Amino acid sequence: MKSHQPKQLKTQLFSCGFFRQCGQTVLSPTATGTTPQPPQPPPPPLPLTHTHTSTTCESSTSSSSNSATSQSFTQWRFSLPTPTPPPTPNTPPPTTTHHHLPFLSTIPNLQELFHVSDLQLTTDLNAALHLLERSLVPNPPQDQPPCPPNLMRALIHNLRESKPATKILFALCLSEANRRVAVEAGAVGAVVESAPELEGPPAERALAALELMCTVPEGAEEVRAHALAVPVMVTVMGKTGARGKEYAIGVLAVIYGGDMADQQTAPPEEVARAVELALQGECSARGKRKGGQLLKTLQQLSNPHSHDTS
Repeated sequence: MKSHQPKQLKTQLFSCGFFRQCGQTVLSPTATGTTPQPPQPPPPPLPLTHTHTSTTCESSTSSSSNSATSQSFTQWRFSLPTPTPPPTPNTPPPTTTHHHLPFLSTIPNLQELFHVSDLQLTTDLNAALHLLERSLVPNPPQDQPPCPPNLMRALIHNLRESKPATKILFALCLSEANRRVAVEAGAVGAVVESAPELEGPPAERALAALELMCTVPEGAEEVRAHALAVPVMVTVMGKTGARGKEYAIGVLAVIYGGDMADQQTAPPEEVARAVELALQGECSARGKRKGGQLLKTLQQLSNPHSHDTS
């Protein structure tokens, strides 16, 4: 039993070393095998004090390290948005848009709309076009203030890339004043050159705007002078719907009905065949009526002498 007593005492001291009251329990007279001895200060307190101090130091060091790490993470987490640019260029500013939407029914408000959109061109072209689409397209008046030339040029330069561009151009061309602005900005040539690449409603709206521009003398002169106007109109008549055919026939009627009709390089016979094919397919009532008038004009141009003798 004596050989096992030190191990038992050591084991109890080790297991209870962190609690001071355990020393008395180990030296209690109830312990078996040896004669009780007077209580003496146990040697473990120094290691315990050292261990506690070490533990306290380690805990303090760990706490300090954790505090520094937490502070570092907090600074890193909240400092990220500072160098990152705000994502406003990718989305149209809602405050400006919604501020002007309720006030676009009168002429002064349209003038303000054009001014705001013109200013937005320098920062976000798409935001300016979408603002015009939401504000002007749903109910475009015929009496409009002049569109800023810079805004009109930006619009026609994006006929192929921007979906709202053809909607806005058509809405603007409902006003005679803005038809002239569009012609001066080069919209006639832009529509003629981009029409073959457009399909569906965008193509129809672009052709409708072109026909409206032909109602002012400057627009009619521009379309007659454009070398691609006739072949492009013949091409789009074969691939567009009823409305697209109607507008293309209207543009051809302007070209061949003017004083410069004899200067066109496209033979009237070929154009007449294309018009006849277009009228055989789906076509609106207005398109058929204008197509019949155009066929008569083309026949007269093909046989000028027979027309004189008759």
